[in-house]
Formats: sequence, C-alpha cells, structure tokens
Amino acid sequence: MSLKLVKPTTSLQDAYMDFYQEWAKSGEEIIPSALRKDPTNFEALVQGLIDTEEGVGLPEGYVPATTRWLVDEKYKILGACNIRHDLTGPLLETGGHVGYGVRPSERGNGYATFMLKETLKFLKALEIPRALVTSNDDNEASMRVIEKCGGMQGLPFTEKDGNVVRRFWIDLRD
Repeated sequence: MSLKLVKPTTSLQDAYMDFYQEWAKSGEEIIPSALRKDPTNFEALVQGLIDTEEGVGLPEGYVPATTRWLVDEKYKILGACNIRHDLTGPLLETGGHVGYGVRPSERGNGYATFMLKETLKFLKALEIPRALVTSNDDNEASMRVIEKCGGMQGLPFTEKDGNVVRRFWIDLRD
C-alpha cells in the first residue's frame, strides 16, 4: 500500500467527510485537535488549516502548525497529523510538537508510526533539535509508537482533572 501525507485541500472534501463522520460516530474525541472544527463550511476549514500553517490570524498563544492528512493510493484519508512549529507553555506541558490520530477502522496497521516518522523529518527540516511528543497515560498504543520512533520518556504532567500526560523527547540531531 502506498501512503503519503498531503496538504489539506478542498478536492478531498468527500474523503474528509467520510473520515470525520466515522470518527464522530465512534464517540471518541478526534485527534489531532486541529480537526475538531465543524467541517460544514469545508472551504473555510481548509483555509483555516492553511492560515495556521502560515501563521496568519493566529489567536493569542497559538503557534504556526502544519496539518497533513494521511492518504492511501485511492486518497482515502486514514489519519491526520498536526505539527507545531514551536512550543508554548501549554504545549510544553501537554500538547508537544506533534498530534496524530488514525481513524478508528484503520488502527493497528502501522499508520501512526508512519505519520510520526514523517512528522519528525518535517520538524528536523525546521531545525528543531528535539521533538516533544505526548500521550495520555491510558493510551498504550500511542506510547509504543512514540518509543518505536525514538521517544525517551521525560517527566509526566498531571492536568487539573487528574489526567496524566506522558511526555517523550525525540532527539532530531544527527
């Protein structure tokens, strides 16, 4: 199977709506969080993702972030990733440089590992020496992916609601 990360585009509206609706029906929170916006105005959604990548109109405290959709050779959207170009205090605690998620019906096929490896290449090109990737403490699969990609566990962060966020650092220097 041929996989690639693609820039959000209105030409993939039907594929995106299928991806989004499957996730919404599952009852799970959509990950990465950049994709939780209502896709009813699809052109605005795509433009918002492009603007965020370019740093245009960012709310206070936000950083530029690149979103890519993982597609197969038929352009079915299998997952998505969000690559933050910098870290703020909250991102240092819980968000990290990378957020990624695989649609529920496609998990267990190595897609998360593929996306994380590709996002690490992107961060390296941005000259970020160490990437922070986080996972909730109860997400064993995500932690395995992060460790498989070189993640070394740092100090965890406990959110106000008691949720424990595991924080992993991945060295991107040669």
